[in-house]
Amino acid sequence: MAMVERGHPKQLDLVHRSPLPEKTSKKERKPESASPSVCNSIHLLPYQPYRIQSNRIAGGGSAHRTRSAMASLTLPPAPPNPRQDAIDLHKAFKGFGCDTTTVSNILAHRDSMQRGYIQQEYKTMYSEELSRRISSELSGNHKKALSLWILDPAGRDATVLKEALSAESLDLKAATDIICSRTPSQLQIMKQTYYAKFGTYLEHDISQQTSGDHQKILLAYVGIPRYEGPEVDPTIVTHDAKDLYKAGEKKLGTDEKTFIRIFTERSWAHMAAVASAYHHMYDRSLQKVVKNETSGNFEVALLTILRCAENPAKYFAKVLRKSMKGLGTDDKTLVRVVVTRTEIDMQYIKAEYYKKYKKPLADAIHSETSGGYRTFLLSLVGSH
Repeated sequence: MAMVERGHPKQLDLVHRSPLPEKTSKKERKPESASPSVCNSIHLLPYQPYRIQSNRIAGGGSAHRTRSAMASLTLPPAPPNPRQDAIDLHKAFKGFGCDTTTVSNILAHRDSMQRGYIQQEYKTMYSEELSRRISSELSGNHKKALSLWILDPAGRDATVLKEALSAESLDLKAATDIICSRTPSQLQIMKQTYYAKFGTYLEHDISQQTSGDHQKILLAYVGIPRYEGPEVDPTIVTHDAKDLYKAGEKKLGTDEKTFIRIFTERSWAHMAAVASAYHHMYDRSLQKVVKNETSGNFEVALLTILRCAENPAKYFAKVLRKSMKGLGTDDKTLVRVVVTRTEIDMQYIKAEYYKKYKKPLADAIHSETSGGYRTFLLSLVGSH
């Protein structure tokens, strides 16, 4: 038996090898220990903290930081000059009307670091915030998408959350999506950014705009540090699966406290293993259990955590599908997902989207959008 140290204080993972136990009959529903083969077979996607942004430094040279290999963002072969970009953007804004094509062509092909340099140069040269100029020159969904895109990732999440938690534009599903689909590292940076930008703590705004079990799970999720590595302890996995069964299917009513404790204290790798173990032990999907035992935004939070633990790209592909399905388009959700995932895992999301819906994501976006807005989103998502 090998001992693997966990990121959580004073906690060790005991990772061992043993054969998969035979499944009991559905009638017996007898819990059994989850085997390492169950715990170790989960497909995990590489998720990066906000600070990992760019594989180039503007002006030449190599950055110490690398952009996610599964990002869909395409960059020029040679590092662009941020000063020249600022000049070209200013020219595009001048005169009658705005050259939105030039604006999109520049900004849609610059990574987070490069966009930051461009904004610095623009303000230095023209004594004006680039964000304000974009807001005054563009309109509609194109303006909303570009305004979010030029923000750094943590600032973007903080901005979306602030709007979603504001009384006049309350959108608890969007707030839940942002919080429950982010890693602990991302949440910590985003909380700091939230306070720096808006002068209020994220926890305060959550408390003001949410209630009940939904409030409890969001506050716990942003407040509890969780391990982010791939190791899991099969013994704890089995114990958690049993506790969830006792808290849900086995009893009359639901013990929400147990669901909140396990879903907010465990890593994504651990939760993916718990879901697999639960299915093996009780012949039932943990997602279906959550749907049957909970409701409303509390259910949304639990499902978001679980789906992101099992397959984040599949989760976001489903969110995108819902935003474009049926009459009309939920542009706010479409923009949020595209701009926040382009530099992280959009290639994975595109693959999952095509696998499930038999249609390229780019084609779906093309059919649901138009004009400069369409061009900009497709530039971010990339080709098939």
